Amino acid sequence: MSPGYCAFYEECGRNPLIEGSLIPPIVPCLNYSRHLFFLQVCPILDHGENNTRACCSLKQLSSLEMSLTLSKAVLIRCPTCAENFAHLHCINTCSPNQSQTVKITKVMNITQLGETKEVVVGYQAFLSTTFADGAFQSCQNVRIPATGGLAIATMCGRYGAKLCNPQRWYDFQGDSSNGLAPLDIDFRLVKEGDTEGLPKGVIPYNGRALMCNETTPSGGQVCSCQDCQESCPSVSHPPPPPGPFRLLGTDGFLVISLILLCLLLFAFRLIDPSEVTCAERNSMAAQAFLSLEFRNWGTFMATYPLTVLLLSAAVVAVFAAGLKSIELITDPVELWSAPDSRARQEKDFHDTHFDPFFRTNQLILTAPDRKGHIYDSLLFGLQNFSGIVSKDLIIELLELQKRIQFWSDDLNRTASLKDVCFAPLSPNNVSLTDCAVNSLPQYFQNSIDNINAKVNMTELGVTKEVDWRDHLIYCLNSPLSFKDITDLGLSCMADYGAPVFSFLAVGGYENDDFTNAEALIMTFSLNNYARNNPKFKVAMQWEKEFLKIVQDYQKSPANNFTFAYMAERSLEDEINRTTAEDIPIFMISYAVIFVYIAVALGEYSSWKRILVDSKFLVGLGGILVVGCSVLASMGFYSWIGIPSSLVVLQVVPFLVLAVGADNIFIFVLEFQRDVRRPGEKREEQIGRVLGNVAPSMLLCSLSESVCFFLGALSTMPAVKTFALYAALAVLMDFILQMTAFVALLSLDARRQDNNRCELLCCVTVSAQHPKKPNEGFLLPLMRKYYAPVLLHRYTRILVMFVFIFMLCGSVFLMFNVTVGLDQELAMPQGSYMLDYFKYLYKYFEVGVPVYFVTKRGFNFTTVEGMNAVCSSVGCDQFSLTQKIQYATNYPDQSYIAIPANSWVDDFIDWLNPGSKCCRLYNANINNGTFCPASEREKRYMSVTLLTLFLYGVLRPNVTQFDRYLPDFLGNRPDLQCPKGGLGAYDKAVVKDASGEIIASRFMAYHTPLTNSQEFTAALLKSRELAHNITMGMRQIPGTSPDFEVFPYTLTNVFYEQYLTVVPEGLFNISLCLLPTFVVCCLLLGLDLRSGLLNLITIIMIVVDTVGVMTLWDIDYNAVALINLVTAVGISVEFVSHMTRSFALSTKPSHVERAMEATANMGSAVFAGVAMTNLPGILVLAFAKAQLIQIFFFRLNLVITLLGLAHGLIFLPVLLSYFGTSTFFFHAFLGEPMTLNSTNSPSSIQVLKNSFGLKTVLFLME
Repeated sequence: MSPGYCAFYEECGRNPLIEGSLIPPIVPCLNYSRHLFFLQVCPILDHGENNTRACCSLKQLSSLEMSLTLSKAVLIRCPTCAENFAHLHCINTCSPNQSQTVKITKVMNITQLGETKEVVVGYQAFLSTTFADGAFQSCQNVRIPATGGLAIATMCGRYGAKLCNPQRWYDFQGDSSNGLAPLDIDFRLVKEGDTEGLPKGVIPYNGRALMCNETTPSGGQVCSCQDCQESCPSVSHPPPPPGPFRLLGTDGFLVISLILLCLLLFAFRLIDPSEVTCAERNSMAAQAFLSLEFRNWGTFMATYPLTVLLLSAAVVAVFAAGLKSIELITDPVELWSAPDSRARQEKDFHDTHFDPFFRTNQLILTAPDRKGHIYDSLLFGLQNFSGIVSKDLIIELLELQKRIQFWSDDLNRTASLKDVCFAPLSPNNVSLTDCAVNSLPQYFQNSIDNINAKVNMTELGVTKEVDWRDHLIYCLNSPLSFKDITDLGLSCMADYGAPVFSFLAVGGYENDDFTNAEALIMTFSLNNYARNNPKFKVAMQWEKEFLKIVQDYQKSPANNFTFAYMAERSLEDEINRTTAEDIPIFMISYAVIFVYIAVALGEYSSWKRILVDSKFLVGLGGILVVGCSVLASMGFYSWIGIPSSLVVLQVVPFLVLAVGADNIFIFVLEFQRDVRRPGEKREEQIGRVLGNVAPSMLLCSLSESVCFFLGALSTMPAVKTFALYAALAVLMDFILQMTAFVALLSLDARRQDNNRCELLCCVTVSAQHPKKPNEGFLLPLMRKYYAPVLLHRYTRILVMFVFIFMLCGSVFLMFNVTVGLDQELAMPQGSYMLDYFKYLYKYFEVGVPVYFVTKRGFNFTTVEGMNAVCSSVGCDQFSLTQKIQYATNYPDQSYIAIPANSWVDDFIDWLNPGSKCCRLYNANINNGTFCPASEREKRYMSVTLLTLFLYGVLRPNVTQFDRYLPDFLGNRPDLQCPKGGLGAYDKAVVKDASGEIIASRFMAYHTPLTNSQEFTAALLKSRELAHNITMGMRQIPGTSPDFEVFPYTLTNVFYEQYLTVVPEGLFNISLCLLPTFVVCCLLLGLDLRSGLLNLITIIMIVVDTVGVMTLWDIDYNAVALINLVTAVGISVEFVSHMTRSFALSTKPSHVERAMEATANMGSAVFAGVAMTNLPGILVLAFAKAQLIQIFFFRLNLVITLLGLAHGLIFLPVLLSYFGTSTFFFHAFLGEPMTLNSTNSPSSIQVLKNSFGLKTVLFLME
C-alpha cells in the first residue's frame, strides 16, 4: 500500500459548532500537503533532525500541547500512561501517514479575517484493539491523590471508573461536548486482522502501547504500584482473622466448661465435710472488741439523740455546701476517655495542630411511596429513576436547604449558615456559596434555573430534548467534571468549588446505579469552634434552628419526604433530654422503696396500735440518711474539684439505698426481736442491739467502701468518678447510720414506749405493747418451713449440683459475651436519632474518614523523605501512602475502603514544569512572587519552577521545597491547574517557626461501620497499619527514633475503651473482691475459711451475672462494668451478713447453724436487700432511655435475683458443708462453753486471751 499523506493541516480558527468549551476549540484546515518539522510535543514521531516528518504546524503543536496538558495534569503520576495517552493524539494530529488512520467525516466553511476556509469538525480514527487495550490498561489505575479516586473516572463520562472500558474511554476523548475535545472524533477500535467495513486505504493504527511497569523512551520511570498493579511487589495476603477457639474439634470454651463441671462435681463427691478442719487462729477477740465498742457507742448516741441529729445535720450541711460549685460532665469524650489514654492524646494532638473535625449536620431523605420511572436518554439510553430522584423533590430539597437563618445575640445580627460553615476553598470573607454543603442540588450549583434548564440536542442523527436528568446521570458518574457532555454545558462541581462525590449525594444504590438510589443525602459542614469561642454558641444556635426547621418540616402535611436527621449536638441533647425525662421514673422508684421500707419496718401487733408501732418516720429517716450520705459525698468531691456525671446521679443513690436499707432492716428487725432486760434502759438496749449487729454492718460497709476506693484506680473517667463517689457515699451512709439513725431510732422508741401515734405525737393509745419479741411474718416462715426444706440432705446435694452447673454454664457464656456499646442504645426510645442511625447504616456507602497523622521528627524535604511518603512514579514501593493502598485491597480485614490522599504527590505534580499554570510572576512589580493558577495574563507569569530530574523522576531540592510549599497549599485548584492544595491540603501540613514540618495528615476512608465491634476492629487494624508505617519511615536517614504515625478517627476516643475493657474489668473486679475477702477475715478474727467461702460465693454471682448478660443480649462495656462493680457491693450484702451469722452461731452442727443463720439473718437480708431493690428496679422498666432499661433494669434485676439465689439458697448449703467448725470458739476460750437456749438473751463473758487482754464476748444465738 502506498504511504499515507496529511488529511488536514494547520489551524483555521474556532469550531463554530461548539460554545462554552473549557479550552479553545481550534480546528484544523482541510489540506493534503506534506511538511517536515522537528517535533517536541510528540516524541513518538521524532526520528531525529531532518528526518522527522509531520502533518501539523507549530500552532497545531501548541494547541495539542495545551489540550494534552489538561489530561497530563492528572495522568503524569504515571509517565507511561501519560505517554500512551499523548501517543494516539499525536498520531491522529501529526502522523505523516495520517490518511491511513484518519478518515474525515465532517467539514464546513468558516470565514476568518475575510478569508473563507474549509475546516475539519469531525473525523474517524481507526486503531487496533491491541493498542487501545494496552493504553487503557496503563491508565485505568492511575489515582488522584486529593480524592483517593481514579483519574479514569473523570475521563469516561457517565460510566465512571467501574464501567469504563477502552471504547468508552476513547469515546469520551472524542466527544466535543465535554469541553475538552476541539472537534468530534469517532474512535473505531478494530481487532487485528479484521478488515470488514474498513474504508479503502485505511490501516488501523497498531503502534505499541507501553505497559505501565515499563520505562518510557523519554526517560520516565515505571509507574508506581498505586497507579499500576503490574509494578506492585509481591505482597502476601494478610492472615485471616483468628477463628474461634477450638478443642477436640468443637468449641474450646465449651470443652473447658464441661471439664470444669466434671472436676467440681467429682471434687464435691470426694470431699467429706467432716474432714475439713480449721487451723488455729485468733479467736473472737475482734468480735468481742467490736461488739463492746459499738455497744458503748450506741448507748451514747441513743442517750443524746437531738444533739446527735443536729451535729449530723451540720456535718452533712458543710459537706453538701460544696454542691454550689458542682461540675457535671456531659461531654461523652470527657466521660468515657481518660485524658492520658492513647486515643485522647491523639485527639488532642490532632485538634491542637489541625482544626477539630468539622461539625456534621445531616439529612437522609427517602420517598418510599413514590413510584419511579424509566427515562429514555438521548446519550445514555434507558435509565431507571427511583421515586426519590425526581425534579420536584430536588427543588423541594433545595428550598429546605436555604431556609435556616436566625437572630444571634452573640453576633448582634441575623446569623445564617455562612457565619459558621466550613468553607474549605474560601476560608476568609465567606459567602453562602462558599459553604461546604454536600447534596444532590449541588450538581446544579444550587440553582433552580439550572435544574429547570432543557435544550434540544442531536446525537447520531437523533434529536431529543436533554434536561436535568441527563446532567445528573453524567455528574453522578463523573463528579469531578467541570462540564457535562450534553448541550446544557453545565458543570458538575458544587457552588463552593469542590466535587460532590456520589456517595455523599445519594444512598441505597447497587452496582453504581446511582439514579435508582433509594435516598438523598444532604450534609452541612460547620466549623468546630472551641467552646469558649463566641461562634461556638452561634454554631449551636444554628444547629438548634436546623433541628427546629427540620422537625417542623417533618410535621408539615406538604412534606413529601420520609427522612431522618441529626445535628452535631444531637447526641448530647438527646442524652440530656432522656435523663431529664427519666428523673420522674427514678423518683417513683425511690418512692416505692420508701413506701416499702416504711410499711415493712412496722410491727403491727394489733389494729389499735398500728399508728404507734408503724415505722413511717424511721423509714423516712433511713431514706434521708441515704440521701444525706449521697449529698455529702457529692459535696465533698465538689469542694476538691472532682466533677460528677449523670452516671453518678443515677447509680450511686440506688447503690447506697440498697446497702443502707439492708443495714436499716437488720438493725430495726434485731431491735424488734429483742426483749429489754430487767433494769435495762431503752438506750442501753439500743446500744446492746447495735453491738450485736454493727460488726456485720461494718463488715459489709467497709468491704464495699474499700472495694469502690480501689475501683477508683480505673483509667476510665466514668468508672473512676463513680467509684470515688460511691465509696465515700457508702462510708458516709454507715457513719450516719451509726449516729443519726441510732438517734432517730431512740426517739422513735421513746415515742413507742409512751404509746404515742406516729405523725400525731400528741395522740396516745391505751393498748400496751406486747412483752414478747415481735418476730414478724417472715422469720417464723423461714425457720419452720424454708430452712428445713433447703437444708434437707437430698436438697443440699441438688442445690450444689444446680449451682455448680450454673457456674460452669456461665463460664462458657462469659467467653461469648459481646463487648461494646452501640451508640443507638444511648438514645431513648422514640428518639429521632434512632431513625437516623437506621438510615445511616442502610443507605451510606462509605464509612468515616480516617487520618494517618505524622508527628515531628521526619524530614519531608529530602528526596528520601518524599519517596517514603508519596505513591507516584519513583516513590518507594512500601511508602506511607502505598501501604495504605495495599490495605484497601483487603477491606474486609483492614476496614479501609478508599486510599489516602497525599499532599506530597500533588505538590510534586504541581511543581511539574510541564504544567502551563501560573506559578511565579516574571514581570511587573510582582516579579518573582507567587501568582495564582487563575492568572491568565501570560506576560506576567512563568510556568517553570523546576528543571531537576533525578533518573527521570521530578523532585524539588530542599530550598525549592521550602520556598514553594506555602504557595502550593494556598493555590486554589481549577480546571486549568487542578493540583492546587487549597481546600484539600491547606490544613494538612503544619510548620513551626523554623519551617520544620511538625505535623501532617493523610486522609483515607473506612468501610461502612455499623456496630461497636466493627468500630473497635477498625481502630485496632488502623493502629497496626500505622505502626507498620512508623517502623518503615524510621529507617529513612535523618528520622527521629521517636517519630510516630498514628491513625485518627473522630470515633476512636469512644471505642478505644473496648480494646481494654475486658482486662480493665478483670482488674477492677479483682480489686473489689480483694477487700471483701480481707475485711471478712479480719472482722471474723482471721477466719480464712469464712472469708474464702464469702469470696467464692461473690465470684459465682459475678460470673453468673456475666453469663446471663450473654443470654439477655446485654453487652459488656464501661456501663456494664460499673454495674458489675456495684454487683460486688450488693453481693456483699447478700453474702457477708449470712457468713458472719453462721460463724457466730453456737449450734452444735453445721446444718443447725446454717438453719439458724438462714432463718434469722436470711429473713432480714430478704426483707432488707431483695425486697428493697426489686420494687425500685421493676419501676425502671418504664424508663424511656434504653441504657436505663438494659443496664439498670435488666442488669440490676439479674444482679439482685442472682444475689438472692446465691445468698439464701447456695450459701447456706455451702456453709452446711464447708463452714467453720463450731468448736473453733471453744478452742479460743480455752474452757467449756455453756450455751443458752435459743430464745434466751445473749450471755456476756469476760475472757482473757493469751496476751492478757480482757475482752467482753457477746455470744449471739
